[in-house]
Order: sequence, then C-alpha cells, then structure tokens
Amino acid sequence: MIESSHLTKRYGTFIAADDITFQVAPGEVVGLLGPNGAGKTTVLRMLAGILTPSSGSARVCGIDAAIDAMEVKRRLGFLSGDTALYQRLTPREMLAYFGRLHDLAEEDIARRTNRLVAELAMTDFADRRCAGLSAGQRQKANIARAFLHDPPALVLDEPTTALDIVTGRFLLEAIVRARAAGKAVLFSTHVMGEAEYLCDRVLFIHRGRIIDQGSIAEVCERAKVRTLSEAFLSRMDSAERAA
Repeated sequence: MIESSHLTKRYGTFIAADDITFQVAPGEVVGLLGPNGAGKTTVLRMLAGILTPSSGSARVCGIDAAIDAMEVKRRLGFLSGDTALYQRLTPREMLAYFGRLHDLAEEDIARRTNRLVAELAMTDFADRRCAGLSAGQRQKANIARAFLHDPPALVLDEPTTALDIVTGRFLLEAIVRARAAGKAVLFSTHVMGEAEYLCDRVLFIHRGRIIDQGSIAEVCERAKVRTLSEAFLSRMDSAERAA
C-alpha cells in the first residue's frame, strides 16, 4: 500500500534521505523513529508527492508519487506538523473545501465533518476562523482534514504534537481502527509509548539512512535490551560512534 524503493533526496552535497527502502502493507502500522534532522519528514513528504526524490521511487497504492502526485493525494491522508490552514476559513468551511476537492457528495461531507468535529472535541471552535485558533486546535483541524476522505493509506508526521491527552487518545484509537479496517499507516513520533502501543514494525532512521527495522521484539532482541526506548538509544549511540 505504501512503498519506498531506494528513495534518496539530495540538496547539493547534503543527503537528506539515503537509499530508503521499506513497505507498509494493508492493515499494518509502521513507525518511523529518529532524532530531529534524521530525515523522517523528508521521507514522508516524498511519499506524499510534496517533494520529488533525487532517485528511487515512492508509491502509494501502486502509484508513483513523482509521476502522479495528484492521484496519490486522492488515496492518502497526510498530516504534517507545519501544514498551514486557510486563515480566513473556519475548520468546518475548510473541511467542506477539501471534501469537494476529493469529489465527496455534500451529504457525505456534512456527515463526516459532524462526526470528526464531535470525536475531536472541536465543537467550541469549528465555526471560528483558523487565524484565531490555538496550536492544539489547529492540529485537531489538520487531523480532521487528513481523515475526512477516508483514504486507504495514512502518512502522519508526529500527529499528537500539541494535542491534549484526551484528543491524543482519540487519534491513537483512530489509528487502531484504521489498521483494523485494512488501511496502511506510516507515522513518525518521538513518543516511544505511542510506537509501542501502535506499531507492528518500526524503522530507525539516522542521518538519512535506515539503521534498523523490524518488530519491536526483533529490534529489542538485536540490541539485547527489553524496551523500545532502550533499543532506540542503543542503535543511535552505535550509529553516532560509527559515523
């Protein structure tokens, strides 16, 4: 459902992502874990068709994001922490706008919007302009936008950033439901508890390269530790010493 094949992104002599290869199957949640500046967001943006790879390919539902980015966007729910909202629109108006872009029927837009507004506790600000919203409220509106068209694949870049604990729990439960419905989910996070709760597999990325991947049990066994946090820190330390 989501496939990265030898994906590489260069900016002059700097390599932001280096030969990244992995797949996310239907009904699977995969976590992309790495420190700030490791290349996580670059990889996710190439998969979403926002950045063009220097080499390799990024595919969603078999469609190459560099060749047909618009078709990829139809099949993908993408959430990034710095995704801007239309400041003069309210969250409800923004959702209606994106619903029409996805060719949803007006009754479906209204039904899905009402459900997301309720589930994300957006009632108090759904009809206020986005320019006046707090960081957490903006993130809720962005989550609603990513889920609105019920896409078969989700790419989520640190989705719980700025969320209160109640809304964060809803989002994690929504990801669990998405997996049960057969959707493919790839997300990055700095919260190891989220990864342990959600992920079927994890990918450790360091300086643009994947340095380990597998189930949580597998990466812990290779690192000879008991927790994902310990395995992550062990692999990052080893990678730094080898650099």
